[in-house]
Amino acid sequence: MNDNETASKDVFFKQLASIANEMTAAHGKDFAMGALVLAARFLAEGEARALAAVEAAKTPEPSRIIL
Repeated sequence: MNDNETASKDVFFKQLASIANEMTAAHGKDFAMGALVLAARFLAEGEARALAAVEAAKTPEPSRIIL
């Protein structure tokens, strides 16, 4: 691994740490961990699954609608 690649990865790790800290402050540690695990899962399973989940969230099932 070269120095440029290492520096680039360090920037991303700092961004992830910042996002994790913001999510924890706003919604708690469990939310932050869950969100990051879901992100990792979407990466592992492929982009198609992530897109399907986003589309499903846009169209709630009648049983999920709260009045």
